[in-house]
Amino acid sequence: MAKQELFRPSLMAFVVRAYGAFPVRRDRLDREAVRHALEVLNKGEVLGMFPEGKRSFPYQLQEMQPGTAFIAARSGVPIIPVGISGSEQVKGIGFIVRRPRITVRIGRPFTLPSGDDNKTSRSRLTQYSDLIMERISELLPHSYRGNHNSQNNPRSSNEN
Repeated sequence: MAKQELFRPSLMAFVVRAYGAFPVRRDRLDREAVRHALEVLNKGEVLGMFPEGKRSFPYQLQEMQPGTAFIAARSGVPIIPVGISGSEQVKGIGFIVRRPRITVRIGRPFTLPSGDDNKTSRSRLTQYSDLIMERISELLPHSYRGNHNSQNNPRSSNEN
């Protein structure tokens, strides 16, 4: 999934499509994008999502949009949390010379707890979102965690 702005005619649109991405409108519920995401997962393919729905300019985790939790809950597929740090150093064309260090940490796959019914309530989506963000925060240095600091979490061993 990628923000629809990337699909405007340009070299970037060509590259994004070449990687198999499809557009999502971020300003409202995009039912077509959700349907497409579920189709991708039902075919056994991988779906990459940025759960916050945007880049974070304070370079810390922000509140997660409910779409990731909704799609994960509906599909029942395992979630593989990924934490990326250092990407803020990629600015302009100069990054090619500077060669900034970007770290990508991949966590253990997990599935969301199954609910008692077929519906996904707003409160359940909030719980699922918190769980997903907690798993991502465990993969990041403390300075990137924002309000998702997992210092009380015994599973968190990344103290960078």
